[in-house]
Amino acid sequence: MIGPERLEPVMREAGALAMAHWPGAGAEPEVWEKSPNNPVCSGDLAVDAFLKRELGALLPEAGWLSEETLDNPAHRSGDLVWVVDPIDGTRDFIRGRRGWAVSVALVQAGRPVLAMLYAPAWQEFWQAQAGQGAFVNCERLATSAKAELSGARMPCVSLSPEDAALVRVEQPNSIALRMAMVAAGRADLLATLRWGYEWDIAAAALIASEAGAAVSDVLGGELAFNKPDPRAFGLMVCPPALHRAALAHYAERAARLI
Repeated sequence: MIGPERLEPVMREAGALAMAHWPGAGAEPEVWEKSPNNPVCSGDLAVDAFLKRELGALLPEAGWLSEETLDNPAHRSGDLVWVVDPIDGTRDFIRGRRGWAVSVALVQAGRPVLAMLYAPAWQEFWQAQAGQGAFVNCERLATSAKAELSGARMPCVSLSPEDAALVRVEQPNSIALRMAMVAAGRADLLATLRWGYEWDIAAAALIASEAGAAVSDVLGGELAFNKPDPRAFGLMVCPPALHRAALAHYAERAARLI
């Protein structure tokens, strides 16, 4: 097992590599679609290749699960696996916006035990270790004490009529950063009603939970990682006192969609 002091230099170099491909810093990355409405760029692949090489050297016994690497279950059949999104928030990245991050988690026996989230355009470095708390730029994180759904701040583009009691705050494209906003008390609630992938949320799930947030799927189920199917339906991140009310608020919509 490794500690954060060995992972941090790799993450910072990965962030610098991403910045070298970012249009917001004047770069012109190649952009294409992996599938309809699913963009990827040369920066994604460059950071992915760098992390696969460096993390493999850091912990050779760990497997590898990444958004930008063809999945090979044999490579992640052991107890340890790196779960990676080289650039979470690619849409913001390719548009020169700041709402993206490099996301890395080390998962052991299905649970994240070490996590880092680097948002160089925000100049913020997030990290957590199981049982050791969560931090951003060395400042300890704590989720808000919000206990009522009314007035809860949620990062989103717009609010549906059913969510009129919530308060919209600015949404980065990176879902990991939206989860981190809840961890830092900058937002009170993150709820999604769609299928997502482990690499999007593994690092931020540990950061949020170590900051005191309740983290589950949108039905209230516990999140697990390195599963045969890397998908999960829906996500709920909020202060513990808000969790039950938030689950009830979204239950009917979730049941219709799953």
